[in-house]
Amino acid sequence: MALLIKDISQLLTVRENSLGIIEDAFLLIKKGKIASYGERKSLPSLRKVKVVSAENSVVLPGFVDCHTHLVFAGTREKELEARFLGESYKKITEKKEGGILATVEKTRASSFRELLVKAKERIKEGIKWGTTTVEIKSGYGLDTKNELKILRVIKRLQKETEIDIVPTFLGAHFLPPEKKKEDYIREIIEKMLPRIAKEKLAVFCDVFCEKLVFNSSEAERILLAGKRYGLLPKIHADELEPSGGAEVGVKVGAVSCEHLVYPTKKGLRGMAEKKITAVLLPSTALFLGIRSLPPVSEMRRLGIKIALGSDFNPGTSPLNKMPIVIAFATFLYHLTMEEAIIGATLNSARALKLEKRIGSIEKGKDGDVIILKVPDYRFLFYNFGDNPVRTVIKRGKVILVNR
Repeated sequence: MALLIKDISQLLTVRENSLGIIEDAFLLIKKGKIASYGERKSLPSLRKVKVVSAENSVVLPGFVDCHTHLVFAGTREKELEARFLGESYKKITEKKEGGILATVEKTRASSFRELLVKAKERIKEGIKWGTTTVEIKSGYGLDTKNELKILRVIKRLQKETEIDIVPTFLGAHFLPPEKKKEDYIREIIEKMLPRIAKEKLAVFCDVFCEKLVFNSSEAERILLAGKRYGLLPKIHADELEPSGGAEVGVKVGAVSCEHLVYPTKKGLRGMAEKKITAVLLPSTALFLGIRSLPPVSEMRRLGIKIALGSDFNPGTSPLNKMPIVIAFATFLYHLTMEEAIIGATLNSARALKLEKRIGSIEKGKDGDVIILKVPDYRFLFYNFGDNPVRTVIKRGKVILVNR
């Protein structure tokens, strides 16, 4: 049955450079696709439709969380306190019992079922806050057995959750303590990638490109190997210091470069020329206490599309609430409200190569929309600690109502 949403105070259709606001609007979804929308006065007479009132509130595309590490075990609250006491993230990660390796140990010890149950809980929480598509990376296994286990959990989640899930292979997230770097790189290329390709477990291949972990030449080598197996490249680039990550992204034809706190001008120019999306992760900067800001003004000047993700993970961003992420993007990174909303919808869809299907309200696109509790989109930022989402709709089906 078709779904009609009426009594919309502001319909944010979202375009490349504007929110495309229609006031006093309606939205019609048929067979899971957006069929019609516009001002209330242009609403045609309809039969056999389910009617949902927006109650004079905002409707916009569902949020696309394009960067998460959602499948993991354990927590790292002690690490947060250590940072407050002056210990750097780099120093923490160098300890075998700290940082990413602490999560690796707990994730390796967890069963498929345990990881699946926890991941479902986290996805449900994201849906409550308006997420209708989420990317999930592996990276807490760091050996063939456990990286495949995580990716198989993600594959099961694709079948057993109500939103779209995009899988990314991030075996090159850190160095396992039991292996030398070259041995581990060969394991990624010679053992993991063939199995992942055979089982069709991932769409993207990602690498944490930092001097602390994989340098630029190693990252390039892994991403090119991933391309040979049909995986599209992404890259964690220039988060902690200039690492040459953006330049690697340009060389390998990455879909997106992510973090980008310290990219070089050369890297940004290359990204602009190759139309590579910049994925910014402001909640991570907050949790890590990073005072430096990504060069947003330069990105704007070059015309680089800016997307936003939560970077949900247990160590540096235990947050998967996209309305809070977009608020952080304005308060911390000085994006405009318009840029933040576009960044969490259309541009984050672009970071997953899904912009032709989701991320904006256009005829023929998936009917993935959220109804807010507020009459004006600016309340997303004004009251950012509150959950602004009333109703979540996926392909024309109401999947959640927050009471």
